[in-house]
Amino acid sequence: MKRKKGNADRLTAGAWWSRNRWSCVILAAALVLFIVVRMAAVTFEQPQPRGDEYAEYETGVVTDILSDNTEADAVADGGYRGEQLLLAQVRSGQYKGETMQVYNYVGPLYGQPLKVGQRAVLLISTYSDGSHTATVYEYDRAVGLAVTVGLFLLATVLVGGKVGAKSLVALAVTLVCLFWILIPLLMKGAPTLVTVFLVCAYITVVTMVILGGVCRKTVCAALGTVAGTALALLFGLLSQSLLRIDGLRLTDVEPLLQLRQTGTPLGLRGLLVAGVVISALGAVMDVAMSISSALTEVHTVAPDRDGRALFRSGMNIGRDMVGTMTNTLILAFLGSGLSFIIYLYSLGLDPRQLISSPYMATEVISGIASSIGVILAVPLTALITSFILVKDKKPKAPCGSKPEDKKLPKEVQ
Repeated sequence: MKRKKGNADRLTAGAWWSRNRWSCVILAAALVLFIVVRMAAVTFEQPQPRGDEYAEYETGVVTDILSDNTEADAVADGGYRGEQLLLAQVRSGQYKGETMQVYNYVGPLYGQPLKVGQRAVLLISTYSDGSHTATVYEYDRAVGLAVTVGLFLLATVLVGGKVGAKSLVALAVTLVCLFWILIPLLMKGAPTLVTVFLVCAYITVVTMVILGGVCRKTVCAALGTVAGTALALLFGLLSQSLLRIDGLRLTDVEPLLQLRQTGTPLGLRGLLVAGVVISALGAVMDVAMSISSALTEVHTVAPDRDGRALFRSGMNIGRDMVGTMTNTLILAFLGSGLSFIIYLYSLGLDPRQLISSPYMATEVISGIASSIGVILAVPLTALITSFILVKDKKPKAPCGSKPEDKKLPKEVQ
C-alpha cells in the first residue's frame, strides 16, 4: 500500500510538472531577467564615513512626563499645540537602555501628545564632544502598520484561499519591481515612458502567470492588458500635448527638479503620463482578466460559437464593467486630492481661472487617460480572446480546473 501511495505521489508530481512546466520556465526566466536588470539599475557606492556630528532615528518608550502644556485648539479643529518634556528609554541603537530627557513639540500639522508607555521615534543628535540630545520625531507607527497589513493579508487569504495567496505574491512582485527596478532605473536616467511601460508589461506577464499559469486565458488577458496600457499611454501623451502641460507642472515635482539640478539625470517631463500608466495598470488588468476568463468559459460550454458571437459576448460583459470601473478611477483621483479640491472650492475661483490651472489639467489627464485605458481594453481583449479561442474548436478546461471538471455537459458533447 505504501508503494502504491508513493507511486501515486510521483504520478501526481509528474502531472503537476507537466501542467505547470511552462509557468515554471517563464517565472524562472523572469527571475533571471529581474536579477540582471537589478544589477544594472543599482549603483554600488561605498558608504560614506560618518562625521563627528551626526543624527540617528531610534525607537524609545515614554517612561515619565515631566511637563506638559499641550492643549486642544478649537480653531485647528481640535488639533493640539504646545510641548512636552518627557523621559524616554531608548530601545534601539548605540544608546539602547539609556533614559533621556526629550522634548516633544506638538502642532496641528505635526506631532501629537504622548502618554507614559507609548512608543516614539527619537531623533538623537550626537556632537563632536561626545554629548548627545534627543527630541521626539513622531509617534512610532510600526506596530500599527504591521497590524493593519496583517489584517489585510489575513482577509485576503481567508476570502480568496489559494487565489488570494497567489494575488499577494503577485502584489509583492509588483512592489518589488516598482521600488527595486523602476525607480533605480529612472534615477539613472533611463527614458521615463519606455521604462515605465516595459516594467508594467513585465509585471503583467509575471502576475498573469502566477495567478493563472500559462494557458489561453492568461495569454489573452496579458495581451489585452498590455494593449490597454499602451493606449492609456498614447492618450496621455495626446492629452498632454493638447493641454500644453507635462510632468514639470506636477505639484510635488519641485524636490525632484532640485535633485536633477544636483546631477541626478531623472526625466521629469514624462512623469505625468508615467503616473497615468501605473495607476491604470491594475484596473486594466482586472478588466482584461475578467473578459478573458468569461469568454473562455463561454467557449468551453459552447465551442460552436464563432468569433463574432464571442466578441459580442465579450463586449456585453465589458460594457457592464466599464461604467463602474471608470467611476472607480475618477473617484480614486478625486479622493486622493480631496483636501486640495476643498481648498480650491473655498477660494471661489473664476471658472476660466480654474479650468486653465495646472492642477485641473493634470487631474483631467490622470483620470481620463487611465479610464481610456480601461475602456479600450474591453474591445481589445474581447477581440484578442475571440480570435485565439475560435482557432481551437475543441473545448479545453479552463486554467486551474481539476481533471474531473474537464467533462463537458451532455448537450455540448
